[in-house]
Amino acid sequence: MRFKPSYWVPLITHTARINNFLKQRLSFTSFLRKIQTPEARSSVNGGSAGRNFYLPGATVATIVMLGALHVRRLYDDNKIEEIREKGIEMEFQSDVKASCMRMLPLRSISRFWGFLTSVELPVWVRPYAYKAWARAFHSNLQEVALPLEEYASLREFFVRTLKDGSRPIDSDPRCLVSPVDGTILRFGELKEAGGMIEQVKGFSYSVPSLLGGTSFMSMTETGADDHGKKIGWKENSDIDVTKKSWWRVSLASPSVRNPAPACPMKGLFYCVIYLRPGDYHRIHSPTDWNVILRRHFSGRLFTVNERATRTIRNLYVENERVVLEGQWKEGFMAMAAIGATNIGSIELFFDPTLRTNKPQKKMLHIEPPEEKVYKHDSTGIWLKKGDELGAFNMGSTVVLVFQAPTSSPSDFRFCVKRGERIRMGEALGRWWNHNS
Repeated sequence: MRFKPSYWVPLITHTARINNFLKQRLSFTSFLRKIQTPEARSSVNGGSAGRNFYLPGATVATIVMLGALHVRRLYDDNKIEEIREKGIEMEFQSDVKASCMRMLPLRSISRFWGFLTSVELPVWVRPYAYKAWARAFHSNLQEVALPLEEYASLREFFVRTLKDGSRPIDSDPRCLVSPVDGTILRFGELKEAGGMIEQVKGFSYSVPSLLGGTSFMSMTETGADDHGKKIGWKENSDIDVTKKSWWRVSLASPSVRNPAPACPMKGLFYCVIYLRPGDYHRIHSPTDWNVILRRHFSGRLFTVNERATRTIRNLYVENERVVLEGQWKEGFMAMAAIGATNIGSIELFFDPTLRTNKPQKKMLHIEPPEEKVYKHDSTGIWLKKGDELGAFNMGSTVVLVFQAPTSSPSDFRFCVKRGERIRMGEALGRWWNHNS
């Protein structure tokens, strides 16, 4: 006798699976409809229910942003590493992507990113978020001064302090130290007229356009030797800033346009340091100096990564930046902190009035810089080597322009290499046969 096979058991099992799937889908759809109702949307702006939903939403958005940045960094790093292994020096070449970036509201995007990173995260989420960031961008969490749970937001974590002794300052009085953690992009001596710095092979920008003045040219013309006596440098000295200042020389002056007669005892040097997102973001003083002037240029906020330097003309000149000018014992000293996408906020700890990445009323980005002269008891602001002076809210670029002795072959020499990683407090350059 033959029996007919029965299929009702697997059919019931399959139907049960379908019903479970439909129930899950309906419950998820109802959840989406709930959070999309006008009441839910209004509660986001005010009301406890809205805040309870908003915090997880900000956390998810932060995690997604970290993942996207990590993937992009890995891709860019691999491409750059392949090019360097072949011994090829990348040249400047504009592309369509760089042109399209000019049409994007990068300042608004950066303000939104700043708002997002300022949102307070739940305590239990903080270690996971910060460890994910550190893993993605190679941050050393062993140096962090506080437990991870005490950093309420990503922004607080970005500008974190380090444990004592994590960044020893080179004590040699005849050395200039790095003001930040970063990668050495360019360095050298400015010998040609106009003071041109190479952004990338095939394109350069002028130091006057970066700093917004020609003070360094006028100072090199005055023959500023004898340890800064002719330029008024003296430790904790009185500096009369009401007199005709060396930073207000007109660009139209023929003597300024031609810096050839500069004193041979002093040379003008520069160094460009790039800070990655995972680097220590605080800026320190590279030497003992008087900060006399601050200029704030409200420009664009292009990204400043390797690709951007090869495709965007005058990248550092067009971007928003804060320039500090002053004097040290060897002459002129200037430091430019360059803003970038998602890094519109640059802080100066000694100047709380500075506000960067403010909404602009004008569509054009060409605006005169905001200038402030520091007159603390008729002196500039005195900073010692290694003192904290400011911070980026993520990572960016710092450009140093300074005078140093060049009277003999054993005078100032850089002790770094292009592409080398450097930490704050390590020597950028030294000089030997110069009586301090």
